[in-house]
Amino acid sequence: MSIVQFATGQPVDYAAIKQRQQAAWASGDYAVVGTTLQIVGEHLCEALDLMPGSRVLDVAAGNGNASLAAARRFTDVVSTDYVQSLLDRGRARAAAENLSVSFAVADAEAMPFADGSFDYVLSTFGVMFAPHHEQAAAELLRVVRSGGRIGLANWTPASFVGQVFETLVSHVAPPAGIRSPALWGERGHLETLFATAHTVEIAERRFNFRYRSAAHFIEVFRTYYGPVHKAFLSLDPAGRTALSRDLTVLAERFNAATNGTLRIPSTYAEVIVTKG
Repeated sequence: MSIVQFATGQPVDYAAIKQRQQAAWASGDYAVVGTTLQIVGEHLCEALDLMPGSRVLDVAAGNGNASLAAARRFTDVVSTDYVQSLLDRGRARAAAENLSVSFAVADAEAMPFADGSFDYVLSTFGVMFAPHHEQAAAELLRVVRSGGRIGLANWTPASFVGQVFETLVSHVAPPAGIRSPALWGERGHLETLFATAHTVEIAERRFNFRYRSAAHFIEVFRTYYGPVHKAFLSLDPAGRTALSRDLTVLAERFNAATNGTLRIPSTYAEVIVTKG
């Protein structure tokens, strides 16, 4: 069912929320931001100790950072997302590097793969945006084999990106009943989602966003990063000015650079789940 009733009594229409999210991620051009995050996919594949010849699934892969990282380690990779244009960008990247990757449109909450099909399942800043957290986690566990591992990179609530989400919510109300994607960066939430797993290991990592200035960061995210792009489009001129101001304050508060540029460390949870 696409509508779930929470304890508050408020129904959540996941199908409608997913359609809205899909439109957001298809807007702008996430690949412009996504390619800057490539190092996270490389670190995740090393943390998982990927074995050549193993079967790997990248869920909500975007433009394929983790997919390409896994392919560089000579694994058999299937890269999935529910936005075709992002898969097309991943396919072009794989072709440019002569890497063997299969691509398929797939919903992270209802994947078209048999139980236990993969040795490893990956997602870098992807599955965390699935609106129905429990269903998405159940799917990750379903498609990985017994003894296989799930590797995730998820922004934490207190991170810069987590605070960007909070800033957006303060200007544009989210769909009723939706939970923050940054919950996927909290230990308690992760241990609840993967309670049936054999082990859940969580390590805090940092990714450095690097831009010329706070204004440059806002320009890039406003133009290319789907959720921010859509938020600005939904506001009137005064609202856009206010959102730009608040994002500027946030970026400058997190800025660790001392040379006039922008270097923002954003923490994320590197999660390794082993299925029993």
